Amino acid sequence: MALSAAGIRFKKMPMTDQPAPNITLPHRRLKLDTLVRLRWLAVGGQSAALLVVYVGLGYSLPAGPAFAMVAMSAWLNIFLKIRWPSAMRLSERAATLQLAYDILQMSGLLLLTGGLGNPFAFLLMAPVMVSATGLSSRYTVVLGVLATVCASFLAVFHFPLPWPDSEDFRLPVIYSVGIWIALVLTLGFMAVYAFRVAEEARQLADALTATELVLAREQHLNALDGLATAAAHELGTPLATIYLVAKELNGEFETGDHRGEDVALIRSQAERCREILKQLNSLSSEEDQTYQRMPVAQLLEDVIDPHRGTGVAIHSTQNGESAEPVGTRNAAIRYGLGNLVENAVDFAKSRVDVSATWDDTTLSISIRDDGPGFSVDILGKIGDPYVSVRGGKSPQGSTGGGLGLGIFIAKTLLERTGAKLLLENQAPPDSGAHVRVSWPRSTFERSVGVDETSF
Repeated sequence: MALSAAGIRFKKMPMTDQPAPNITLPHRRLKLDTLVRLRWLAVGGQSAALLVVYVGLGYSLPAGPAFAMVAMSAWLNIFLKIRWPSAMRLSERAATLQLAYDILQMSGLLLLTGGLGNPFAFLLMAPVMVSATGLSSRYTVVLGVLATVCASFLAVFHFPLPWPDSEDFRLPVIYSVGIWIALVLTLGFMAVYAFRVAEEARQLADALTATELVLAREQHLNALDGLATAAAHELGTPLATIYLVAKELNGEFETGDHRGEDVALIRSQAERCREILKQLNSLSSEEDQTYQRMPVAQLLEDVIDPHRGTGVAIHSTQNGESAEPVGTRNAAIRYGLGNLVENAVDFAKSRVDVSATWDDTTLSISIRDDGPGFSVDILGKIGDPYVSVRGGKSPQGSTGGGLGLGIFIAKTLLERTGAKLLLENQAPPDSGAHVRVSWPRSTFERSVGVDETSF
């Protein structure tokens, strides 16, 4: 919006396809308390298993070293709880070191209790699964390699599996090889599966965070309107006093006295300030329906205007069977439509058509371009975060960054206002993409929530 009386112009910030670089998203920073709790669970399970086998069943095993390894994990947990607060988030490197310790500790217990012949050998995967859901692929691969190396070592070197003293239990070599292959393949599959599922959740969280940032930035600009009104109210009294005193002093000086000219200048500037504050004060007035309400034609012009002069012809048409719909100045609608138009301009060859049609029940806004259209293989995925390719590469100098997070943000914002989106390719012989946004007319013309979007 522009405040011409005050000579102030607020520039609409561009919507990018990535979160702001100075925002730190903590999705890959595990809490210390999470790892400590998981390790306590492992300590309890390992202790119970050793007690059942050694005391309950009476099987022979190196009980001293085995319980010492369990105690080492318990003491590590106690040290971490004393040294650092539980709520602290670990760096990826620190979390990887702790998970690597868990793999080595579990490998040590398996070394003492039968190697891969131990039914609990598959617990070697647990730290890798934690890494796959909470850390980057780089550190997950490192832990996966460590677990594979440990499994390979345990397949060859290990103490006998605890068994009654009267019997000697040995696994056939081919069966041991099968267990190793099964463990490694399961480790790889489960790690990739868990990482992909967690990565999709992280991308969605990042995208929603970026959407919140976009809305917060727009609402911050809108809040300046209220601040301007408050400032106008507070400054009105001292400016009136200055104006009155200057008016009275104006008659105290003779003609030609430079002090009289100064007083006249002060009076004129005070009068100008009063006029500016009067206009600022009127911006948020409930009586100023021109500012509070926006017809469809003005909405389209506001959305299209920033993209004129880009080398692509933008044509706007409006057609309806009844009176033109008039809605509120909704930040979500302007940002959402603006981003759709921006993407159309980025991929168009020479022309973009933006049209609005309406009747007594529905308002539809269509955006068409003469570009390559949507790629068939991603047509069903458009609207998901980070889907970033049309029917070809993004044009040179593109500002939209492709159909990635920007389309997700636009879709999210518009759907929150009650709109429905249809994204398709134009029917032959025409080429290019067609995006249609439609609202129930009663929803678009609501008079509540001016320039606000609930999130």
